[in-house]
Amino acid sequence: MASLGIQAEQEPLIGDRTPGSREWEIIETEEHYKSRWRSIRILYLTMFLSSVGFSIVIMSIWPYLQKIDQTADASFLGWVIASFSLGQMVASPIFGLWSNYRPRKEPLIVSILISVAANCLYAYVHVPASHNKYYMLVARGLVGFGSASADEVQVPQGNVDQVAVVTTNVLFFVVLFIFALFETIVTPLTMDMYAWTREQAVLYDGIILAALGVEAVIIFMGIKLLSKKIGERAILLGGLIVVWLGFFILLPWGNQFPKIQWEDLHNNSIPNTTFGEMIITLWRSPRADHNEEPIGCPAEQAWCLYTPMIHLAQFLTSAVLIGIGYPACNVMSYTLYSKILGPKPQGVYMGWLTASGSAARILGPVFISQVYTSWGPRWAFSLVCGIVVLTITLLGVVYKRLIAFSIRHGRIQE
Repeated sequence: MASLGIQAEQEPLIGDRTPGSREWEIIETEEHYKSRWRSIRILYLTMFLSSVGFSIVIMSIWPYLQKIDQTADASFLGWVIASFSLGQMVASPIFGLWSNYRPRKEPLIVSILISVAANCLYAYVHVPASHNKYYMLVARGLVGFGSASADEVQVPQGNVDQVAVVTTNVLFFVVLFIFALFETIVTPLTMDMYAWTREQAVLYDGIILAALGVEAVIIFMGIKLLSKKIGERAILLGGLIVVWLGFFILLPWGNQFPKIQWEDLHNNSIPNTTFGEMIITLWRSPRADHNEEPIGCPAEQAWCLYTPMIHLAQFLTSAVLIGIGYPACNVMSYTLYSKILGPKPQGVYMGWLTASGSAARILGPVFISQVYTSWGPRWAFSLVCGIVVLTITLLGVVYKRLIAFSIRHGRIQE
């Protein structure tokens, strides 16, 4: 079984074009070949531009939300970010069904128009006199609705290992869940820990995520070679372990505490503190210029007063490790899932995989924002470490079943 697993992980996803095989009988003209690759390159460009836009917005949501509505807190930030994936999850089956009965250009054009309108709304959510945070919530939800792809839904055939399918969906959910919560908490965390202003947080965190993007490209290139030697399952397991290390390093230790926002102290908003603790905190927190925005950890977050800060070296090391583990897990989840399903139409099953990813991007931001705001980074990242441990355990239990469809049924068919 072990040798079959390695053999499955090393076989090409699109089949073997050797004489006598089914793929060998398919004749592709030069015109079809050029047309196919032209479409693929357009998809590459579309995904690139979409990812660039998403990265730009995700870093600025928290400062923008604070600026347009002072009543918004970090917990509401989670709902704003989750609304994108919620809209995407709702729209995907609608556009997919639409594309089955009408020309595919129709849902595609409509989705683009919705995205343009939603982004215009997002740009002007600061205009209304009140309830601005809810307008932002609606705008991000509509952006997600418009970004849903109109893939054709097909009915799969053949006997598929349902345990392997469900397990891979769970693994993919956790992988997306982890990265969604990480990208959600980066801006609030750095502003709280290092007293960065909104402009500094957007700039520095943007540079960090850009560096992680470059790191991901390198990982993707290296994985292709590494998977031929050790297989996809081993890379997926290793990626999860690296992610766990990243979040473990992110746990706060030591006796140095973050700077507290003076304005909150001035308004006597320190919860559950004695007079002596208040004097010590005031002494450690220099008085800020009232013409400038408050910086530091908000005093209404009680954990700011007793939770040690996460040092910048910790944060950067953690980001590097997560930047290694996430792309490895992401691409291996897709690869294993496709091989498990086999050479049959995969539309419906791929729809379930997309839905699990969207659900992860909904729950991840909500989970981390609520836990972080109420209990702080120690509890938040400890729970994440526990989730990753359970995921590694699940992968170990079903490890031998995550093999390609052709290998599992090859002997029967022959």
